Amino acid sequence: MTMFTVKFWKDAAERLIKTAAQAALGVVVTAPVADLAGIDWKATLSLILVPAVASLLTSVISSGKGNPESASLVQPATGRDL
Repeated sequence: MTMFTVKFWKDAAERLIKTAAQAALGVVVTAPVADLAGIDWKATLSLILVPAVASLLTSVISSGKGNPESASLVQPATGRDL
């Protein structure tokens, strides 16, 4: 099972961080500019953690399904695919 490799966890962590950053950007950008200092960071953290955890769970569920060396569902390209 691929989820016991360092490469898998690096891939999963990269996806989790990217997803969390995208969620944070979505929350901060949609806050009123005048109220940027008044953002409820506790609620914002909750809104960031849910998709980040979903990303991690997706990586775990994907383990061993696509590319056996990563957390991806996508098969690695072969010379015939090009």
